[in-house]
Parts: sequence; structure tokens; C-alpha cells
Amino acid sequence: MARPSLSLPLILMFPLLFHLAVAKTLKRDVKALNEIKASLGWRVVYAWVGDDPCGDGDHPPWSGVTCSTVGDYRVVTELEVYAVSIVGPFPTAVTNLLDLTRLDLHNNKLTGPIPPQIGRLKRLKILNLRWNKLQDVIPPEIGELKSLTHLYLSFNAFKGEIPKELAILPELRYLYLHENRFSGRIPAELGTLKNLRHLDVGNNHLVGTIRELIRLDGCFPALRNLYLNDNYLTGGVPAQLSNLTSLEILHLSHNRMTGIIPVGLAHMPRLTYLYLDHNNFNGRIPDAFYKHPYLKELYIEGNAFKPGVNPIGVHKVLEVSDTEFVV
Repeated sequence: MARPSLSLPLILMFPLLFHLAVAKTLKRDVKALNEIKASLGWRVVYAWVGDDPCGDGDHPPWSGVTCSTVGDYRVVTELEVYAVSIVGPFPTAVTNLLDLTRLDLHNNKLTGPIPPQIGRLKRLKILNLRWNKLQDVIPPEIGELKSLTHLYLSFNAFKGEIPKELAILPELRYLYLHENRFSGRIPAELGTLKNLRHLDVGNNHLVGTIRELIRLDGCFPALRNLYLNDNYLTGGVPAQLSNLTSLEILHLSHNRMTGIIPVGLAHMPRLTYLYLDHNNFNGRIPDAFYKHPYLKELYIEGNAFKPGVNPIGVHKVLEVSDTEFVV
């Protein structure tokens, strides 16, 4: 019997091997990454070795750089350089990486504004810039990131109003803006985001009322978590808030809100955590709250409720010794 030929599989594999051999990183991306490398300095140089950020025969891909093959070229699709104490302005050359889907520069010491060129990153899905020292206003060009699903801008020094352009990001699911210096009112237009699940604008200098925020019909249809705490919000809790039937967490602590708590909130089917503490609420907590099947925590201290109003759940403080963090 004739021995089976091995030539056919090799012939079939040859085009693939040839394709992998000739695939080069797009010059645009190589140039951009080298500009970023120069601007970020020695803190990334040690991990970014070689001329090609996507790797070559002698060196692996640069740390934090993820590439994909598109046609005859490789392009940079993810850039993650976080928690390395990068100092300096936002590296504008990042905006030349037009195929980026993830940009993560969190927990560094970046300063200055987000450049308006950020709007060039049309394929970006995740933008994580939290825990930096970025400042100034959010550029309106942020509204051009139509693929964005996650936006993390918390723990910076952004100021001015929350841009209404965020409301034209159709895929946005998670919006973290807490611990900044935003002022003015929260745009009611955010309620038109049909996929928004988490909105956190706590610890800013925001004013206005919840009634203004939910004034649009059918607003926030998918919202699960709403953090409005530690601002300067006034007015009461409107009964219409109970229309947000997907809401699980409502955090209103440390504002200047007044009035009674409407019984309708007790009938929100998924409500699990309700923080009302340190406002100027009065009256009684409706009995229906104490019968809610899912409500685990209700914080009420620092208000003017009538005697006999009780919280649900207890603040717990975890105490551990320093030695427990040694690894």
C-alpha cells in the first residue's frame, strides 16, 4: 500500500504561514506607540523593547499592548498602561490609534484636559481614566465615541457641566463620573440612554432636583444603580421615580433634599439598597418598605423623620490589622 502523502496539508498550510510571516504592524500605529513611549518616559521603556509594539521575531509585544490582524497588517486594538505612576499630560498620540477598542490609563498621575481628538477613536468601547489628575471640562467630542459602553472618569478634577453629548452614545452602559468637580445640573438627556445600567455622579457640586432629572417620558429604562450622593440637590423625592422599575440601588445621601418619602418607592420590584441619610426629609417611612421582599439596607440617619422610624440593615465596619495585608 502506498504511504499517505504529507504534501497536501503542508501546501494548505503554506499560505497561512506566509501570511503570518509578512503581516506587519501598521506604520501609523508604530509611530503613535513610539510617540507615546517617548512621552511616558522611563516608566514604560523597560517593558517596551524592540521597534515593533506588536512584537517581532526577537521581541514579544509590548506590555499592555494588544494587536489584531486586519488584512495584511496588524493594528493596535487595546492599550492598558495603568498603576505605573505616569506623570504628565494625556498622551495625544493615543488618538492616532484608530482601531482601539479599549484604552485603560487608570491610576496614574496624568494631568491637563482630555484632548478633543479623543473623538477620533470611533471603535472605542472602554475608556478608563479614573484615579488621575485630569482637569478642565470634558470635550464635547466625547459624544463621537458611538461604540462606547464603559466610561470611567471618576477620581479626577474635571469641572464644568456634565456634557449633554454623553446622551448621544447609544451603547453606553456604565457611566462613572463621581469624585470630580462637576457643577450645574445633571442633563436629563441621559435618561434617553436605553442601555444605561449604572450612573454615578456622586461627590461633585451638582444642583437641581430629581424631578428635573427624570422629566422625560420613559427615561432610564435599564438603569439599575443611581448614585446622586454628596452633592447639593434640593427638592423632594418625586413619586415618578418609582417608574424606574429596574432600579436596585438609589443613593441620595448627603444632599439638601426635603419632604416625605413617597410610598411608591416601596413598590419598586428590584429595590435592594436605599440611602436617604443626611438630608432634610421628614414624616414617616411607609410601612411597605419594611415588607419589601428584597430591600436589604435603608439608611435614614441625619434627617427629621418622626420618632419610631427605623433603618433596615446595619452599617458594618471591617477592622483588620496591617499584618493581614502582607503577602
